[in-house]
Amino acid sequence: MASSLILSVLEGSIAFGEKTIFEDLTFHIQEGDKICLVGKNGTGKSTLMNVITGDKELDSGERWKLQGIKVGYLKQEVIPAPGQTVYDFVFEQIKADGEEALHKYKVEMIIQPLELNPDDRMDMLSGGQQRRACLARSLVEEPDILLLDEPTNHLDLDVIEWLERYLKQYRGAVLCVSHDKTFLANISDRIFWLDRGRIKVCSQGFAHFDEWSTALLEQEARELKNREKIVEQEVEWASRSPGARRKRNVRRLELMKQARDKLKSDKSAFRSMMAKIEIGELEIQGTSKIVAEFIKVDKKFVSDDGKEKPILDKFNMRMMRGDRIGLLGKNGSGKTSFLRLLVNELQPDMGKVKLARELQFSYFDQKRKDLRPDWTVQHTLCPNGGDHLKVMGKARHVCGYLKDFLFDPALVDQQVGTLSGGQKNRLMLAKVLADPKEFLILDEPTNDLDMDTLDMLEEILSQYTGTLIVVSHDRDFLDQTVTKILAFEGNGIVEGYIGGYTDYLEAQKQRKKPKAAADDKAQAKPPKKPEPAAVSKVYKKLTYKLQYELDNLPKRIERLEKEIADLEAILEDSDLYVKDKNAFHHASHRLGYAREELEEAENRWLELTEMREAAEG
Repeated sequence: MASSLILSVLEGSIAFGEKTIFEDLTFHIQEGDKICLVGKNGTGKSTLMNVITGDKELDSGERWKLQGIKVGYLKQEVIPAPGQTVYDFVFEQIKADGEEALHKYKVEMIIQPLELNPDDRMDMLSGGQQRRACLARSLVEEPDILLLDEPTNHLDLDVIEWLERYLKQYRGAVLCVSHDKTFLANISDRIFWLDRGRIKVCSQGFAHFDEWSTALLEQEARELKNREKIVEQEVEWASRSPGARRKRNVRRLELMKQARDKLKSDKSAFRSMMAKIEIGELEIQGTSKIVAEFIKVDKKFVSDDGKEKPILDKFNMRMMRGDRIGLLGKNGSGKTSFLRLLVNELQPDMGKVKLARELQFSYFDQKRKDLRPDWTVQHTLCPNGGDHLKVMGKARHVCGYLKDFLFDPALVDQQVGTLSGGQKNRLMLAKVLADPKEFLILDEPTNDLDMDTLDMLEEILSQYTGTLIVVSHDRDFLDQTVTKILAFEGNGIVEGYIGGYTDYLEAQKQRKKPKAAADDKAQAKPPKKPEPAAVSKVYKKLTYKLQYELDNLPKRIERLEKEIADLEAILEDSDLYVKDKNAFHHASHRLGYAREELEEAENRWLELTEMREAAEG
């Protein structure tokens, strides 16, 4: 049975001043549609949502909505009333007469899975908790069209998975903006792609976006090439034909000029659309092979009611130079405490945390404590004055560097406090990644980021050769950036897995199968306590990221072997120390590190080869 049309926009246009946001905007929303809305920053995603709600009128065109259709909108901003409880906020717009039983049911179905206490005061909650309360409010209202703007921000992975299941069964239509690619792929069956003032519609979900969008862009490139040939022919006619300026040919000449100008504009817009930031390898001169070590570390916290909460229980772990580790776990499971122990902001109750000598950290803090709201964007990146900063040892103009992070250079003199959440996150990333140290920690870097910034960040991290720790609830981002997972299970238990998030999920499934069988056979036996902090290795089919690493290791090994040979040749000069003491010290110092890196690369190649052979065998 075909779904009914509930909202439609035909040939709409919107402009702000001289800037056109939409032209010929046409789309339709049917009952039960699950739509993902994608597009670069500034393409008008928020404006489109406001058109759907009716808060933004079209300059021209037609908007039609079926009578009685209700539209709900989860926005980014949260403005709670003083003293209002979570319960009152969530049910504020729903009539209470005779609905107490239904409200109680919705508390259990929606508020509790979102890990909220109905009796808590809204103005006492954290920003993340307030966002979850807004999400609960949007869901309990059950609108016919539900608009969601970054609904997964500040949600734990298990809550995100619950939300996916809820939205799949949701009877109304859903239109969602999110940077979480896995989330969009799991909930959507249609795509609205905003691109250069127009909307393109795909009748499949986000899982098909890359294939579909690539095909459209390739078709556009061919059409531009064909138009270019036609314009070239017309230009040649105009330049060679003496009759081109005769009265009967004036119209053709004018059309040629218009076609040439339009082609130039369209080619420029296409190049901007396809532009990619060229990132060189972020070669980090590392410390010793072992960068950090946790030795029988215990850490507990005592709550206000006197209860002890174990964070780490006799935790042992060794971090090697070049490790790429993702941290998973619910809020409060110990991830942030683990990072604070690592950077020496927190001391263990027992045990020891050893760091390599002179180890330096670059730390992206999700709370953005290093951003001062009263400083300008330029002052934040250039705190010592001037308009240039060092980016990987090279001087860059601040405006050019800001463009790399999708900033309008006009914002260079704007105060940080006036920026949006996404802009603040991008500014923090720009600050941290200008000169990343040998140990890079990113704590929830993907919150409030759009897909383009996310893709750029993944590209930068793929070129980073230092040690990396990422805390994120973005599953696709973890799959693309890390090769090991530390899962904080609570009660001091930490489990380790080789691979990204997908490998972690598969390993969890494999572990549950024998456990379920054992539980059936020995229900009377008490469960065996898991080994604390055991970092296990689960070898299975290589992920794309691991296969990519394996494919590129031979090139790295070859490069290191050549570098070592060149350094050894330099040091064969017995007079080098006398002629150039600095060159001698640099060559001998680097030779030691290069030999260690070669050994590490060779061992990693053997490890990944064994994993692949085990999976294929």
